[in-house]
Amino acid sequence: MARVIEGCNSISIIILFIAFSGPKRATIIYAIVGSFIIYLINILRIAFLTMMLYNYPNQQMVLHNLVFPAIIYGTTFLLWVIWVQKFSHLKK
Repeated sequence: MARVIEGCNSISIIILFIAFSGPKRATIIYAIVGSFIIYLINILRIAFLTMMLYNYPNQQMVLHNLVFPAIIYGTTFLLWVIWVQKFSHLKK
């Protein structure tokens, strides 16, 4: 069984993620799709963390404090990179 507290439920990450701008329609669609991806990755991350902690309880600090935050923040960063490269339409 896992207990998910504030900060691990991906809401704050999603709010951080949608802090970008661009063409209105593309921004809204990308914010919705990206938020769904982040939420899905977070659910998978929590499930995987639960399994890993069950199998490797002595690695709790490394898994919880380093590996799994890297997954969720890495996903958010990757989505931002995709946004900048494909949808932001910034003049070069």
